[in-house]
Amino acid sequence: MTGEDPRLPELLTRLGSLRQHQRDGRRSPHKPLLMLLALGRLASTGSSSSPWVEIEPLLADLLAEFCPPSRTGRSQSAAYPFTRLRSDGIWWLDHDVPDDSVAPLTTQRVVGRFAPALEAALRRDPELVRSTARALVTSQFPDTVAPDVLAAVGLDPVSVLGGFAGTADAGPTAAVDGQAARRRDPRWRADVLQAWDRQCAFCGYDGQLVGAASVGLDAAHVRWFAFDGPDDLDNGLALCVLHHKLFDLGVLGLDAAFRVLVSATFSARTAAGRAVYGLHGHELHPRPGTVLPGLVHVAWHTREVFKGAPLAA
Repeated sequence: MTGEDPRLPELLTRLGSLRQHQRDGRRSPHKPLLMLLALGRLASTGSSSSPWVEIEPLLADLLAEFCPPSRTGRSQSAAYPFTRLRSDGIWWLDHDVPDDSVAPLTTQRVVGRFAPALEAALRRDPELVRSTARALVTSQFPDTVAPDVLAAVGLDPVSVLGGFAGTADAGPTAAVDGQAARRRDPRWRADVLQAWDRQCAFCGYDGQLVGAASVGLDAAHVRWFAFDGPDDLDNGLALCVLHHKLFDLGVLGLDAAFRVLVSATFSARTAAGRAVYGLHGHELHPRPGTVLPGLVHVAWHTREVFKGAPLAA
């Protein structure tokens, strides 16, 4: 486009490089979550301008809900991406403050925003906003969680995901680190459900429509596909849709003895909600011949997804 800032392709590449999140399978979605929040503000207000005093509680809530457990305080966790994204060249602050330092962000009322060339490109092309958001969210979160993240940052999940909803890895095929996007094994879901006798490994739910396939039952990756989780039977569980979502949000987990764990961060008041507590300590009992989840995948989920400590025995 005539008059386009020559730095724009580099800025878009840097924004896309936030997808390169994997280092020994460790999750670090802090920067992508801030970028998604800024995209949401841009889409709703026409500007990514994000005053720290406004964005901090929103970002802190996102990090608490969708990031691995952290021992860092809420404000400190939010200050990390807000200040350090400057080094990527795609995020500007209107004051020069130290990295990770909360006090100056508050006292100087610091405002962050996309770099001007990037902001201009995103503002004039709504599809670029959607495709960027789609690439970020599907590279960081599984299909069960991605729509919740988009809604939380103020983006319409249907608009962003469109035909990609529920098939995150069928999204943009741009190379990451020089490698083409991975494709799912189309047989994996059916194989996992069959291996677990078409019932939830946690609660035993086995609903079916008369004369049709299982309903409300998913094949769940223990180690997420986006984080090098293979489409192998030892990385799959048949889970009802409720327990799949709770598993991907870190409410539920597994220990090395294949017992279900319930996070101590989870609470419920009604009988329906408190039924989740009853899963704690439940041992998996697959049918003979079914492969249990690989311990390496269980360890990844415990480290990267499960929220805090489990309930007391």
